[in-house]
Amino acid sequence: MIEVWDNGDGGARVEPGGRLAGLASRIAGVDGTLSVSSPAGGPTLVRAEIPVAGIGAPGV
Repeated sequence: MIEVWDNGDGGARVEPGGRLAGLASRIAGVDGTLSVSSPAGGPTLVRAEIPVAGIGAPGV
């Protein structure tokens, strides 16, 4: 998991053709998820969760 946040004005959205949509698509391509929380007035938080093979498997 990785999180990135800022103290800007908020309002970031995952919209078709937008940069966050492209990032979400790439992350989904490796079975991950992208979430964005960006209320008016901020802050903005972008979280990507990407599974890693073998982590949490028995004997690892």
